[in-house]
Amino acid sequence: MDSYQNLQDRGFVKQCSNEAALRQKISEGPMTFYVGFDATADSLHIGHVVSLMAMAHLQKAGHLPICLLGGGTTMIGDPSGKTETRRIMPQEEIEANGKKLLEQFENYIDFSGDKALLQNNAKWLLPLNYIEFLRDIGKHFRVNEMIKARGYEMRMEREDGLSFLELNYQLLQAYDFLVLSREKGCELQMGGDDQWSNILAGVDLVRKVEQKPVFALTFPLLATASGQKMGKTEAGALWLDPEKVSPYEFYQYWINVDDRDVETYLKIFTFLPLEEISEICAGDIREAKSKLAFEATVITHGEKEAIKARDASKSLFGSDAKNHEDIPSIKIDTELFKKGISVVDLFNLAGLAESKGTSKRLIEQGGAYINEIRVESVEMALTEKDLTDGSILLRQGKKNYIRVIIS
Repeated sequence: MDSYQNLQDRGFVKQCSNEAALRQKISEGPMTFYVGFDATADSLHIGHVVSLMAMAHLQKAGHLPICLLGGGTTMIGDPSGKTETRRIMPQEEIEANGKKLLEQFENYIDFSGDKALLQNNAKWLLPLNYIEFLRDIGKHFRVNEMIKARGYEMRMEREDGLSFLELNYQLLQAYDFLVLSREKGCELQMGGDDQWSNILAGVDLVRKVEQKPVFALTFPLLATASGQKMGKTEAGALWLDPEKVSPYEFYQYWINVDDRDVETYLKIFTFLPLEEISEICAGDIREAKSKLAFEATVITHGEKEAIKARDASKSLFGSDAKNHEDIPSIKIDTELFKKGISVVDLFNLAGLAESKGTSKRLIEQGGAYINEIRVESVEMALTEKDLTDGSILLRQGKKNYIRVIIS
């Protein structure tokens, strides 16, 4: 099977420019491609993994990936899909974030030898002469066409509008493609489907300036079968940093996905052959979820952590659940227990409910447990007398545990 067909069969292809030509180009031999990652946080989240897995599949097929770190574009902020202006980040924070993102890239992409490249657009964007840039690059863009993009349109409908700073983002992203085309022979840019307009702008710019064809490909923005944003948990985003989301919590996310999503996620978030995935999904759905959870955790956190997470998950249903060392924990100030803390506040602070309202509903619906005893009232409060050896075990639903430790 050719590498483009593999991406398509696994569900990575949402939109593509000149699909027939791209399919032919990929089949002819090694092709250089890139995906950009702005350093807006010190960790990637599960949404970025769609891009990374697509890159990894193409790399395994012999193509050359470029991970482009947006050291320059992060200073402006991409308005695509955003309803509010991003905060302006200092360069020191962007650089620190970038170092952490590189560590996470390496879990998916093989940078040994010349198998992959890491680039930072700060290298060519920060020294730009603004007048020259407007003259040489800006002349190829039409504002009336740019503002038709859905991301810009959404922002313009809001009271605070679209800033001139943000309007420039599409030019800078397009310029990235031009630079990588010139210097690295890059012929394909990929990204989430909310990037379609920006990527096409780059394709058009390279065509106008270099008189050569390049290509755009976008991935679907995944949602669960129930309509929820994929990767959204009660505690927030599903981060790849183990300090933000432990390997156990990461593993449990996959165990708890909707049955209807398992086959889709096995295709996108694992390297298992498609034939094997079909066989797995034809069997016990619980076994399929376990396979998904284990394979996805191996890729992101390594086999050792995946085995620990799997063993912890199994033991949580045994008699030693309270004492298992791999249950995630959180430290909370002892003063809160001295004063008395409500169960509503506690489940919210522990990250088992994203808000106090969510916490209250969890309790009212019978899904909150303390030391394996169901919480019966939202009025309940806990003090130091409720602690055992300075800790207390919380559970949300059937499988989500966290140990609160007093600091």
